[in-house]
Amino acid sequence: MRPDINHGKQHSRSETREPSVLALMALAWTLADDRRADRLLALTGLDADALRAGVADPAILGAVLGFLADHEPDLIACAESIDSSPEALITAKERLAA
Repeated sequence: MRPDINHGKQHSRSETREPSVLALMALAWTLADDRRADRLLALTGLDADALRAGVADPAILGAVLGFLADHEPDLIACAESIDSSPEALITAKERLAA
């Protein structure tokens, strides 16, 4: 952690990562588990080809984070795994949607 110039608060690394970077890390975490990956595809309506083609598309990346946001246990587990916080993932999702 590094000190922030604003009021001396410290922020985790995840809070300084770009939303697309967090989303790609979350996507990799999601796809590492076959059952979770299948659920992502089923619930988002994406297929593997659309997912591959859309890795630079903010809407696709936002959908991945939305998928995690809709299932809190996965959101928390993903955040822990990628050294982030659930709040940072939700913020990234909102920023990608803007």
